[in-house]
Amino acid sequence: MIKKTTIALALTMAFCATASAADNAAARQVQALEERIAKLEQLLQAVKNEAQQAGEVARKADSTASEAKAASATQAALTEKAAETASSFEFGAYARSGTLSGSDQFTVEGVGPYITPAARLGGAVGRLGLESDTYVEAKMAKRFQTADGTTGVFHFMLADGTNSNNDWTAGENGVNVRHVFAELGNLAAFKGTAFEGATLWAGKRFDKKNFDIHFLDSDVVFLAGTGAGFYDAQVTPDWKTSFSVYGRDFVVDDQTTSGVDVRGKSYIATSNNYIGDWQVMLSGMRAKQNDVRYPERATTGYHGLLAYHAPSFYGVANGFSKTGVLYGNGLGAQVKVLGGQGSLLDDAEAVRVFTMGVTDLNANWKIAPALMAEVSKDRFNKGDDYKWATANVRLVNSINQNFAMTYEGSVQYMDLDSTFSSASGNFYKLTVAPTFKLDTGGGFFARPELRLFASYLAWDKDLNGFSYDSAQDPDGGFGNTRFNDDSKWLLGAQMEVWF
Repeated sequence: MIKKTTIALALTMAFCATASAADNAAARQVQALEERIAKLEQLLQAVKNEAQQAGEVARKADSTASEAKAASATQAALTEKAAETASSFEFGAYARSGTLSGSDQFTVEGVGPYITPAARLGGAVGRLGLESDTYVEAKMAKRFQTADGTTGVFHFMLADGTNSNNDWTAGENGVNVRHVFAELGNLAAFKGTAFEGATLWAGKRFDKKNFDIHFLDSDVVFLAGTGAGFYDAQVTPDWKTSFSVYGRDFVVDDQTTSGVDVRGKSYIATSNNYIGDWQVMLSGMRAKQNDVRYPERATTGYHGLLAYHAPSFYGVANGFSKTGVLYGNGLGAQVKVLGGQGSLLDDAEAVRVFTMGVTDLNANWKIAPALMAEVSKDRFNKGDDYKWATANVRLVNSINQNFAMTYEGSVQYMDLDSTFSSASGNFYKLTVAPTFKLDTGGGFFARPELRLFASYLAWDKDLNGFSYDSAQDPDGGFGNTRFNDDSKWLLGAQMEVWF
């Protein structure tokens, strides 16, 4: 009995020990699972945190990208606006500057394209080798355009000139506003009319239909002042017309007004027409107060120009040529500067003819001949009689890409009778000018140019001392100079540029 009890007790203790061991093992497994779960929760939280950080970084990246895109768009708009603004502005210029002296190495005065006694009549000679002045024009323009295509332009030009060779000439010259005006074109209101392509303008300006003979430094017609008008109304497919009214001032020296000058004013109304290659220009002038002191001075005048602008060199070679005739009466007898001279008589008359052309003789030689001649009478004094004619030729021989030899010869005939004095004779000029250029292949009008030059001048001595206002002075100089002999050598250097 005791034995059975002992066995039963042993089995019970063994079972309890086994159960306890099982419970301990289960507890350890649970603890291990809990630790693993805790680690998984920590890992999950870390992943969650990293995901949140990544989302924040992504949001910041999106925000930065949006800001960058906006900044880029703003910069692009600013760049486009700046480019648009820059493209709406234009700048151009003309300038020349030179020095010359005689064989005695003294600076000479009165030398230039208008050196001769015929200068007061507009009698220019070839300019090469005669210019010693410094002159500059700076031209600026601002363009506007609306969505419907209407355009506007504001123009502004400053100019300055002096004959001094010094670097500081503020006391000897003055900066001048040569033009300031505005234009409107392609106006929507003119659609479907003859004015559809026309340009309206007002202000102070040179007429844009002016043209010149560059080699003589002479405009064929110089119409300028302050006024208004329109350009290029299309009358027919081959006919464009322009119309303008300008006002100009000139001073009448009137001692009857207690020494106060009377400022006369002339008005010029002009109709300028281009019909194919032909130009017909008609002008009328009025200066109501011009006869305040001198009753015989002109108060009215008229002027006409007929010109042919050939697209070839007189029909025989490539290039171009221009030929025409001008007539003026009264105030129009100053056939170049319209309405610019108040000392003309009522009966003044003038006729001027001109021709000029430019062509290549071959690959290395270019030629530009020009001829201008005029007859006039009753101009400043009743019975005065003036005749002059200038023939000029410029030749350019290209030596290489940057160097050319330039030659120019002029002959001017004069027969002048002012009723105070009279003179007749010829003036001659020959200039040789070694010339440096950017590219000699650019032609006659490619600039800039740097020149050295030597000019020989000769004239008939009978021309010395001629005067428009008093008796001829036998000891007087030639034309606008103090030269009192019959020839002169000039040496110098010059630059010229335009763009």
